[in-house]
Amino acid sequence: MDIISHLTRTVSPAVLGDDHNPAKKNLLEQFYAIFAARLADNDTYNRFANDNIAHDDQGFYDRVWTEDTHRDQIARELAGKHNVDVTAARGLLAMAAPLAYHEIKSLAGTTPVPQFLNDNLANYQHHIPVWASAVLPAGMIAAVPAGERISTTTTTAPLEREEEKDGSFMKALLPIIGLIILGALAWALLRGCQDNPEPVGTPVITEQQAANSDGSVAASIEPASLRIATGENSELYACRMNVGNDTLQSNVMTALNGVFGDDANNCRADVDNSFSIDMPAATQLATILPIFKNVPNASMLIKGDTITVNAPDATALSKLVADLQAAAPAMTVTAEGPLDAQSEIDNSLTASQAAMDNLGENPDPRDVARALSLQVVNFEVDKAVIPDANKALLDRAIKLMEQVPNMKLMIIGHTDKTADAAYNMKLSQERAQSMKDYLVAQGADPSKLMTKGMGETDPVADNSTEQGRFRNRRIEFVVYDETATANDGIAIGNSALDPDLNPLDSDNDDLMPDADDRGVSTNMPDPDLNPLDRDNDDLMPDSDDASRGSALDPKASN
Repeated sequence: MDIISHLTRTVSPAVLGDDHNPAKKNLLEQFYAIFAARLADNDTYNRFANDNIAHDDQGFYDRVWTEDTHRDQIARELAGKHNVDVTAARGLLAMAAPLAYHEIKSLAGTTPVPQFLNDNLANYQHHIPVWASAVLPAGMIAAVPAGERISTTTTTAPLEREEEKDGSFMKALLPIIGLIILGALAWALLRGCQDNPEPVGTPVITEQQAANSDGSVAASIEPASLRIATGENSELYACRMNVGNDTLQSNVMTALNGVFGDDANNCRADVDNSFSIDMPAATQLATILPIFKNVPNASMLIKGDTITVNAPDATALSKLVADLQAAAPAMTVTAEGPLDAQSEIDNSLTASQAAMDNLGENPDPRDVARALSLQVVNFEVDKAVIPDANKALLDRAIKLMEQVPNMKLMIIGHTDKTADAAYNMKLSQERAQSMKDYLVAQGADPSKLMTKGMGETDPVADNSTEQGRFRNRRIEFVVYDETATANDGIAIGNSALDPDLNPLDSDNDDLMPDADDRGVSTNMPDPDLNPLDRDNDDLMPDSDDASRGSALDPKASN
């Protein structure tokens, strides 16, 4: 798990806001490693483990390092290294500390934070500078073998000798500095002997990453992911994947079809080069999926090198974790922790803001839709009033729509399954419409916004756990394209809500009225809301109510 990259992606945008100074970003990146190493100490963490730390608690940093001299040294060293004003550096560290703390707690899940950070020490240890040994527990500074890179931080500035502040201290560091320089030289010589070597000190650009003119990586790649859930009979109840290319999508789909059969064909896929083309668990899905399928009403998220699972039965959940860990020992398998709704909301808003910050001047409409969909819109129960916390993001969306005048967005509302289907359909439509109404009131072109209520019909998680229901209650933005195919997970057209994508078949299982509905008589439940059929089992009132009536239709007359 790349903890530093995660914090850089989620916390730094919240700290820096509109300030895109790369020096400050690099300063924070190095601070995250030092901060993580400090939290890995049990004595330090236990001082505030049971405290309710606010996201804006800038005094929290003082409780992590209680010694004034330590805080002063961290600020001075980081400011000097990255050419940032010392006072500004202190402010950045105070703002970043509580946000990074909450992100690390979220990553740790049910694992104690110190244990999680010690287990993943090798992941961030190489970011920790040598001078930080004075402010950290013993053993947190990595030894640097000859021939290894010193750090993978984004800075490529050459090593510079700082002015000697304390003669004895600097003398003690001279042998270490000498070893580091020798190691770097050895590595450079080794690279020089290879065919077509990369320039020394330049990050390797992968086939998925573009480079700016200064050689920096333009955008980070999000790990590929697969989120699925089982139903009461262990059928595939929900399925979404985010992958970097068609090859990975095909590999995942082959595994899903092999275990869940035709149910897998309803899996929604977002295929885009912003996601990784690799999924560490892909080769093990044939083993992982049958284990998961045996647990009804369960959810599983595979992302990067982690697998997070949940189920309503605690005993079944514990066994599921153990079985999956045994089947995929290279993966980190954890049970999802208790729902912290406020943390989920705050994290989603931060992620959405960060995604918007990275859109650039001419954003891809799909990236705009993804960025807006990251936010959790936590409506009150049975209401469609937009929370104030989301309005700033929606205001930004209006400006983005002005930058992309030809972009049309569909706003889709979803609910969990706690109420009856007809009520959920109506509520989801009202919530989607509420989002549109706000955007239009703030200046958005109403012709560029469509709405759709899906009720409980398109879940992304189980409906048997609190966490699953929370995820199913959501608002999604997708690009509206009348010519697009339906199942790409991003663009949605007139036929996109028809699961079989065939308006001319005779199954009568379409979600919207189409050519096969006229005059078709069937004994199947009719979820298509068609006022012209004769089944009278529509979810909403329509013209056939007067003669028939149905328990599914609250306003029907018998």
